[in-house]
Amino acid sequence: MRTVLVASMRHHTRRYVAASVAVVIGVAFIVVVGVLTGATRSGLTADVGAPVEGVDRVVTTYDSREVARLVEAADDRGVPALTLGYAMEPVSRDGVQLAATADVAEVSLDPRLQWQQLEDGRFPAAAGEALADVNRAKSSGVALGDVVRVGRGEAAVDVEVVGMVDSPAAMGASLYVPWADLARFEDTLWVDAVAWGGSAALAREVAPEATVEASGDWVAARQAEISRGVDVIAIMALVFVAIAVFVGALVITNTFAILFAQRMRDFALLRCVGVTRQQLRRAIRLEALALGLAAAALGVIVGLLAGWGLVALVAHWFTDIGPAALDPVWTFAAFAVGTLVTVGAAWLPTRAATRVAPLAALRPDTGVDVRSAAGRRRLALALVCVVVGTALLAVSVAASSVPAMLAGGMSSFVGVLLVGPVLVPWLIRLVGAVPGGGPVQRLATGNAVRNPRRTATTAASLLVGVTLTTAILTGLASSRTAIDRDMDDSYPLDATLTALDGPLDASLVDRVAATSGVREARDLDGTVASIAGVDVPLLGSGADTTGVLRGSTGLAPADGVVLLPYSVVEELPRRIADRVWKDGEVTVVVAGRERTLRVETGHGWGRSGLLSTATLAELDPDAQPMAVWARAAEGADAEDLSGDLAALAGAADAELDGGYTNRSWVYLQVDILTGAVVGLMAVAIVIALVGIANTLGLSVLERGRENALLRAMGLTREQLRRAMAAEGLLLSSVATALGTALGLAFAWVGVQVMVSSVVDDAAFTVPLWQVAAVAAVAALAGLAACVVPARRAAAVTPAAGLALD
Repeated sequence: MRTVLVASMRHHTRRYVAASVAVVIGVAFIVVVGVLTGATRSGLTADVGAPVEGVDRVVTTYDSREVARLVEAADDRGVPALTLGYAMEPVSRDGVQLAATADVAEVSLDPRLQWQQLEDGRFPAAAGEALADVNRAKSSGVALGDVVRVGRGEAAVDVEVVGMVDSPAAMGASLYVPWADLARFEDTLWVDAVAWGGSAALAREVAPEATVEASGDWVAARQAEISRGVDVIAIMALVFVAIAVFVGALVITNTFAILFAQRMRDFALLRCVGVTRQQLRRAIRLEALALGLAAAALGVIVGLLAGWGLVALVAHWFTDIGPAALDPVWTFAAFAVGTLVTVGAAWLPTRAATRVAPLAALRPDTGVDVRSAAGRRRLALALVCVVVGTALLAVSVAASSVPAMLAGGMSSFVGVLLVGPVLVPWLIRLVGAVPGGGPVQRLATGNAVRNPRRTATTAASLLVGVTLTTAILTGLASSRTAIDRDMDDSYPLDATLTALDGPLDASLVDRVAATSGVREARDLDGTVASIAGVDVPLLGSGADTTGVLRGSTGLAPADGVVLLPYSVVEELPRRIADRVWKDGEVTVVVAGRERTLRVETGHGWGRSGLLSTATLAELDPDAQPMAVWARAAEGADAEDLSGDLAALAGAADAELDGGYTNRSWVYLQVDILTGAVVGLMAVAIVIALVGIANTLGLSVLERGRENALLRAMGLTREQLRRAMAAEGLLLSSVATALGTALGLAFAWVGVQVMVSSVVDDAAFTVPLWQVAAVAAVAALAGLAACVVPARRAAAVTPAAGLALD
């Protein structure tokens, strides 16, 4: 049998190419995920312990008062201490805003805790000096020697950049300032730990509610936290790996089923010369094992090369990734999965091939016969899966249950796959019955449905990819619609330039409107009012601002009402702010005129209050332009627009605000996620197309004499190529249409369960162009997959074809 095994592998090598490709892609996919995961983990966890290298303990506390007491005690006792946290504040230079929000952390004045890697300049020696991260400075434009203003209002501080540093991703910040400056930003400051050089007893005395631990334990916990985050991403990627492996298993199963059906005569001959059924089964499975081992090994090599290449590419553009390294666990798991999937996919075809008696092994299996007991059991199981799955999907919509949705989707999809040998041929006959195709179309339709089980299995591999791609793209589009509504409510204005203490130049609105990336601009009259001693700009928001507002959010308050941003209310004295939150009234003073107004709060239009034009006229009849609101053009670059408007705002002594940068960032994440999903699902579709090409290619060998007979009866080479092209197009079109329908149905359920539970009246949005593109690519790819098989079939002359065995 060893001789038979070697001869079989040598003789049928070309026929196993498609199965090998499916295994190689799946294994390489797993290895690439492992390499990227390891490099990302090592890059993010590198130097996490750098800020605490100079101390033995870390004090963890979320109480800002305890943090202040710890810093004060360390200063009094002369022990090193460094806060581990950050504040989010705007940064400007010469009145021009460089960043709407930048993360600002502490740099220690004690050399023992100056952990950042100095690239240029020196470390700060006193308050008023700062370090800038060299990588983040590339986008903000901060340079050594610059004097920048950090923060806004009374908390703002001017600091000189005296050093440029390189800091790790996990602990990095844009700017580092001494504690005396950082403590000013109490509204946005978040500190969760203090690197502590004193004794544990002193830390517990100063901060009794805090937790004191060894710095090594703190670093290990932080690294574990980062690793868990990376592992979550890896698990998400493995979902797509599982899909690719599943589709690959379908391709391998179909390949073995076709090959074993073609080799029935060989098997029967072996049985006739004395080979037992067990020996034959063992030889065939060893053949599958050898194929699996070879393909898995090749997949590991391809995956390692691809992984190292991707890590090098990412490292070229980003520095927050570690070196590529061979992960033994991932590599062994990928190799084992590839081998086991190949052997498992060959298991059922092997049993079917060796169970057939020698004299009956004359023709391949005709598929599922619903009149047989096996056919009836298969259809009954399919019906149960569909009914149970549909019921679970209905329950998931009613109860917003994600587990029920996943279980229902899998059950109903398995039901569709089980009924495939009946459903897919019926759909192919339905499409093939469209008039106008002539005899070539009838020939293609007959060939496509000749073996229902093979046809269904081939279509199933493409069906999986199209269904999931359509469902995910539609779900993301619906989510984006919900995000649009939320962004409109949170950021109704793209950009606002607001004067804080005086009127603006009347020509500013024209300069803003002429800025590249601005679609429309409006100026608003206003005045400076005093609320409990705090100067607040008040703008008159009328109907003329509708052109710059996004969504249906109205920013024109009723008479006697003032809209105040949350940030302004928080700046008021505590007793006044508490009264505002409690009864919603405030006294406004403009040029000695007082008026009590009802307060409504919100955000999204900067640091100014909003009034109706009538109320503003009562408070200040001579109101002048105090702000310019702008609407960005579609597709405008957020960074360029922010820089241009920041220059205008700085020259006009105005403050720049608005939500276009945040909106663009959110949309960028959705676009990246969409691209990643399409790219990952493309792997499954590529494997499916390999299966289609393999099925058609093997059918050329299986129907060689038949094709030759048709050629002898007058069928031209062109007609034969057209028949095979039509056959591939029928297969891919039916799988694409069915997958699109299922994908849209699953997406609707997903939106009802996952989006509607968070966003009221969430709309179901179908991205027509994206879905149409997926459908067109998948359908036409089936046509492309048949090019080589059709050329091979047409190249055989009738005489040579009739002589085939």
